[in-house]
Amino acid sequence: MTFRYGIDRLDLDTVNGIADGSIKAELCQEALDKINTSRSNVDVMAASDKAVYGINTGFGPLCDTQISPEETNLLQKNLLITHAVGVGEPIAKPISKLMLITKVHALSQGFSGIRLETVERMLKFIELDLIPVVPEQGSVGASGDLAPLSHLFLPLLGEGEFWQGDKIVPAAEALKEHGLEPMELHAKEGLALINGTQFILSHAITALTKMRYLLDLADVAGAMSIEGMQGSQSPFREELHQIRAFAGNLEVAKRMRRLFKDSQNMADHEECDRVQDPYSLRCIPQVHGASRNAYNHLKELAEIEMNSVTDNPIVISSEEAISGGSFHGQPLAMVLDYASIAAAELGNISDRRCYLLLEGLHGLPRLLTTSGGLNSGMMIPQYTTAALVTENKSLCFPPSADSVPTSMGQEDHVSMGSISGRKLNQILGNLEKIFAIELMYAAQAIEFRRPNTCSDLIEENFALIRSKVAKLEEDRLLKPDIDHMVALVKSQAFTVN
Repeated sequence: MTFRYGIDRLDLDTVNGIADGSIKAELCQEALDKINTSRSNVDVMAASDKAVYGINTGFGPLCDTQISPEETNLLQKNLLITHAVGVGEPIAKPISKLMLITKVHALSQGFSGIRLETVERMLKFIELDLIPVVPEQGSVGASGDLAPLSHLFLPLLGEGEFWQGDKIVPAAEALKEHGLEPMELHAKEGLALINGTQFILSHAITALTKMRYLLDLADVAGAMSIEGMQGSQSPFREELHQIRAFAGNLEVAKRMRRLFKDSQNMADHEECDRVQDPYSLRCIPQVHGASRNAYNHLKELAEIEMNSVTDNPIVISSEEAISGGSFHGQPLAMVLDYASIAAAELGNISDRRCYLLLEGLHGLPRLLTTSGGLNSGMMIPQYTTAALVTENKSLCFPPSADSVPTSMGQEDHVSMGSISGRKLNQILGNLEKIFAIELMYAAQAIEFRRPNTCSDLIEENFALIRSKVAKLEEDRLLKPDIDHMVALVKSQAFTVN
């Protein structure tokens, strides 16, 4: 499969395939024609006496200051130099790469006035794995992700830095090593490069990729905890969910039924007299399902954004460039905040299941140890899940609900979506650790149900846990066990389907 920039439609799997090299991507003739036509339109406007924002005028509050044709190139260089004011640690190299890929796709649709040579240089960076270094802080998520995108494209000028493996090197040094000369930007190009939502979008893509797996793992962890508790299967029956048919609920209930299929352990207590389980067991379809609904909403909007043109102005013809607000990050910012709540709630209910497993009910020993007193057993890791849950709750404040005016009031409402994207990924990182501890607890609980066996999928995951973490017989240092579990979750080693 070859993806055609500017022509074909990106989705989550395709953009990740381009990023990891499993899908080839190129500019086809149709995209070349669109880029060149748009560039010709900009050249006409740049030579005109008519003021066109960003082509022959200043930026932001300086939009009423016209620039002479002789100075338009310097204007574009100055734009990148002055807007590269990001601070903080660099974002992960794969996120910077996603920014490049999604920006190439947006520019190749023929509404931005970029030169073909500039797009080809960006593709050369991707081909050579020359990925620019981008600081994590400094974008307010409107007028585009100005500071991050400025840092992303400084290397076109021979400024800024590249990743070289795990090291950071000056862009000028890396360009020279590969026989590449710094470029001079022409009219409109600097603005086309830094106006856009690719920082927000690339954080959304990263979060969606991780969250998709963690949603499935949440069901596996919940099912293993229910096996350990010998809970009821009845809350997952199809007829119950057909009469309240939220898509997420239906999917989770169906997955839970599969996770319990042919479980000897579940069949062993079908006739028990427990009327109802606590909510963290019984309401898994409703809670996990609601989080799936939020994921689906974010995925839908992110895939629209992947295929959108988000710079400003939009070049329609040699006589018309429309100034609008396509760079505003609010469409993604709000749904990223919604997804943050959804991810945090997966951790919240997981922590509650951890607590239940320690209570010493339904045939399990207190703290999951038969020698409590001298031994604390599994008592303390739940403190860690509690701390992580509260940290996630504190990260759920919605940045999209805030706005601080910038640019002398010209940009008087901003999305703060860059913060929304970063916070969602922080929450998901904490969620991985919470699930790691629940899975460790659930495996310990299942030990007390032997010789009963669970479904094939749960037994496979139980064996994976035991390949790294032994059954707890007497107190030992649990930090290495937790680290092993976190590594398994982060590497997506668990079978979830």
